[in-house]
Amino acid sequence: MKLQKLYDMQRELDAKIESQHGLKKEDLVDQKILALLVELGELANETRCFKFWSVKPPAERSVILEEYVDGVHFILSLGLTFGYGVELSRGLAEKSESLTEQFNTVYHLVSVFRNDVSEENFTVLFDSYMELGEVLGFSWEEVEDAYLAKNKVNHERQEQGY
Repeated sequence: MKLQKLYDMQRELDAKIESQHGLKKEDLVDQKILALLVELGELANETRCFKFWSVKPPAERSVILEEYVDGVHFILSLGLTFGYGVELSRGLAEKSESLTEQFNTVYHLVSVFRNDVSEENFTVLFDSYMELGEVLGFSWEEVEDAYLAKNKVNHERQEQGY
């Protein structure tokens, strides 16, 4: 995954959104963290991994991937907000035994980051989210391609007054 390319694209999207909505001087950290948590919940809902009471299958893989990259957008945006770089270390996050456990880990790490916005906590959060993608069966290339496609959609939405 070419993280610098994704960071550059996210920087451009964030600048467009902030400019169009008059948010250049606003502190959007809490909104971005809540957006990340909401996207994480939407992703979990599509996987249905926690719905032990239901026999309905998960959403199609493409739907789950799109939900996953929505979270990537907000994590990158948070990294940009604090000036955290693109040299993220893989292997910092512990691999969970189940998809549900991995979701719970990521939720927890979002809270840890919210309470202490250190670069280390950001890196562990990012790494854990990437681990979630691997548990979901996504390759780095799939995530990057899906990010590029969704970033384009997000730009189009801004141009259409979304």
